[in-house]
Formats: sequence, C-alpha cells, structure tokens
Amino acid sequence: MNASANKPNVICLMGPTASGKTALAIDLLQQHPFQIVSVDSAQIYRQMDIGTGKPDKTTLARAPHRLIDFIDPAVPYSASQFRSDAFREIDEILAVGDTPLLVGGTMLYFRVLRDGLARMPEADPQVRAEIEKLATEQGWIAVHRQLEAVDPAAAARIHPNDPQRLQRALEVYRVSGQSMTSLHAEMQTRQEAELPYNLHFFAIQPEDRGVLHSHIQRRFLQMLEEGLVEEVQALRSRGDLNNQFSSIKSVGYRQVWQYLDDEIDYGAMVEKSIIATRQLAKRQLTWLRSWPSLQSLRDSSTQSVHHVLKYMDATSI
Repeated sequence: MNASANKPNVICLMGPTASGKTALAIDLLQQHPFQIVSVDSAQIYRQMDIGTGKPDKTTLARAPHRLIDFIDPAVPYSASQFRSDAFREIDEILAVGDTPLLVGGTMLYFRVLRDGLARMPEADPQVRAEIEKLATEQGWIAVHRQLEAVDPAAAARIHPNDPQRLQRALEVYRVSGQSMTSLHAEMQTRQEAELPYNLHFFAIQPEDRGVLHSHIQRRFLQMLEEGLVEEVQALRSRGDLNNQFSSIKSVGYRQVWQYLDDEIDYGAMVEKSIIATRQLAKRQLTWLRSWPSLQSLRDSSTQSVHHVLKYMDATSI
C-alpha cells in the first residue's frame, strides 16, 4: 500500500497459527511505544481462553491486548463489526501518541480492514439451488473445480470441505459474471484512497512447514493438559450453545464438542483437531503468498524484531 505522509501509521503483524506472533509482538512492545490490537476471530469470545490461545493474565499485564474477550460466544460478530471496532481502537491509540500494532491470524479481518467491504451481489436462490444440486450429485470437490476454473485465487484460499464459502464464491461469479477476487480488487482500489491510515504489513512465514506442524501438535496437546475439554464442557453446560454457532466452529472447539457428543473417541478428537489446525495454517499461508507489499519474517526471533524496527526507522514511523 502506498504510504502517505499525511496519514498515521499502523503496523500489522500476521502469520499462521502457532508461528509465534504474540511472542514477537511482546518483544516489539519492549522496544517501541506500541499498543496491541488483536486480529483474531476466536479470541474475541469470552469463556474461550485455552482453545483460542489467548495470552495468560501475566502476559496481558505486561502487554495488554485490545479486542479480545469482549463478545459472548452466543452473539454473532461480523468482519464489518471488526473493521469498525478496529478503527475505534486505532484512533484511541494514536490519540495518546502510541503506534497501533495489529496482531493476529484472521486474514479476512486484515483484508476487510485494508480493503473495506466489497459490494457483492445479493444471494440468488435459483443459483444456490443449482450449486447445491451439483454438490449433491458430484460432491463439493466438483464445485471446487468449477470455482478453480473461474476464480483460481479464491479456490486456492477456500478448502474443498468448506461448502458455505465455496457456494458463495461460485454464486458471486454466476450472478455477476465477475469473480469474487476481481470484485475485491476493485474495492481495494477505491478504499486505498479512503483509508485513514498507512497500513504496513509484516508476516511470519516459516520456511520449514514440518517445524510449524510440530509446534501446532505440541501446542494443542498443551491445551488439553491445561483443560481444553473442561472449557468446552463449561460452554456446553450453559445450554444456549450448540455446534452451529460460529464460536463453537472454531478449530479445536468443534472437535472437542464432537467428542463430548460421543460422535468420535478421544484419540480421533486429538487427531482431527491437529489436522484441522494444520489445514488452517495452510490456508493462512496461502493468503499471505498473495498479499501485496508484505514484509516477510521467518520466525519470532530477535532478528525479526530488528527487521521491523529497521523498517520503521527507514520509513520514519
């Protein structure tokens, strides 16, 4: 994104799950007057601490995070609401002379922050019925292949086992004649001039996928030791939640819920949770590969801290 001297600067730190974003953000906080704003669609929820990887109380005392732990799991929350909330937090941080540091792995939130909300065509019941018929007869993989033919960028981001997003992306093309990707690009061009900040994007992009997978497995097993199953049991005991809520569809929570429903055994729950988290990381990395003007970081080391600070110094942030 082209920087403007007349706009305040915002640092955005992205990366796949379990890549060390929080640790890097806290290290950066020791070197510069940052304030952290979380960009995580699961950490927004109260009563969901262990499975979302929220920083513990000691960490939050050292490095407070905005936009975590403020929505009940039964309450819907949209990307547009995030954009509005993030703007408010950014403005508050800038007002006291600090630099906003947005940290997280919810790439949709980052994109909506950067591009605004694209004006997509309304849902078309007939087109949706046609896509559902194709999925019923040939499977969602056939829908994915059709999407790949007309919008390869969206197909790369959307997993074949994600029917809701697959259906919407193909529907957008069939209704409008334009791909969702091209519509977002048009919106981005309009929004760049309107965005009140200079957004500077950094991302941890591990070179060794195997190391990341090991971190993911180790972290999930640690979550189980810390009481993830008990955390999900407490959510179930409320009586007003089920596995159709967006909050409960979060990676890990969905699988533990299935285990508690006796749909899968404990071993399958662990395996499915780790696999789902690895798939999430893969999708996050796919987003990052096509992200424009991205400063790439390999890990959360001191070298990465220096990279960010050197960039800020060079651009007079």
